[in-house]
Amino acid sequence: MNVKSSILWASLCFLASVFIACQKNEELIPTVSTANQNNSETAAFRVDATASTETIALGKALFWDPILSGKRDVACATCHHPANGYADNLDLSIGVNAVGLGANRHFLSPNTFAFVKRNAQTILNTAFNGMDANGNVNAATAPMFWDSRVRSLEAQSVEPIKALEEMRGNAYSEAVALDSVVARLKRIPQYQQLFQSAFGNAQSITASNMGIAIAAFERTLVANNSRVDRYKAGETSALSALEVRGMNAFQTVGCANCHSGNMFSDYQLHVLSVPDNTKNAQSDAGANNTYAFRTPSLRNLKVTAPYMHSGVFQTLDDVVRFYGRIAGGNSQNRNVAVRQIDPRIRNLRIGNNQAAIVAFINALSDDNFDKSVPTSVPSRLSVGGNIR
Repeated sequence: MNVKSSILWASLCFLASVFIACQKNEELIPTVSTANQNNSETAAFRVDATASTETIALGKALFWDPILSGKRDVACATCHHPANGYADNLDLSIGVNAVGLGANRHFLSPNTFAFVKRNAQTILNTAFNGMDANGNVNAATAPMFWDSRVRSLEAQSVEPIKALEEMRGNAYSEAVALDSVVARLKRIPQYQQLFQSAFGNAQSITASNMGIAIAAFERTLVANNSRVDRYKAGETSALSALEVRGMNAFQTVGCANCHSGNMFSDYQLHVLSVPDNTKNAQSDAGANNTYAFRTPSLRNLKVTAPYMHSGVFQTLDDVVRFYGRIAGGNSQNRNVAVRQIDPRIRNLRIGNNQAAIVAFINALSDDNFDKSVPTSVPSRLSVGGNIR
């Protein structure tokens, strides 16, 4: 491994240790503000990339507690469960008015709620969202969601609480969703204690601190010691001959033009012409109605199918075949003209490398991540929501 690669991989390891460091960070960076600036409960969201153990513990409790949802039946973990690689194994997520976990989740009857519009991405390694070619991450500007509409994990973590189909339901309006949840938390003695321990005062149960705590927990969910990582660190037996061939082809055919760096993503928006999911009533036009979507990381895809923002591809073979079709000048979405497809994708030349590339991508998975599930949550509701 050359010197530049060594520096990059060392930087990644260093960042992982920083993100889970157990120390207080007194200088929190203002990032994204909520709509209601006049309400103290919806103050500007802030970034804390070096959280305390108390903040992480609070974040884990909130992550698993359905008290954050309108009807108290959906938790963050409902659609981001460790049994499914912190995703949900559905093409489009099912949030409110539903029961079951992962592929077994279904709406209750009667039902008037839609599917969540996009596929649930894994939370694993979101601590590194926005990592540049030099291994640097700015937590305050890290792009979130398929369309990068939100910056920072702190801001992202509370968005589902406000979303009708995800967690809010029709219990209250979007405008008061965060304030309503905060009011609930203030009435629970264990949350009073947890917020006090994490933030140091009795007035600390706020939407902003809720976002900080959930983000702190999510930053501990790191899985970046795959067989590819071990191979690059010198363990030459970590990859098979087919996987090594795939790793080399990944570079030469052009996959790495967008799936670059240690996280195998440039975190930029690209137009691909991914087919729409027919479960959606309307075509998903992506970021700013351009049909552009953010490049996902390729780590841990082995356990997070289906794929792409619309969840229309069940296997990685399906995904690579899709790239072969659009590289051949064939748009796969009637709303996207061939000329709109990113030229970097149009220039891909996969050839007979599909099996090798898929084998390489599968080797980017690391199964050694936190799979622990709490036995209870402070609200005493069902852990993880209505998933049984």
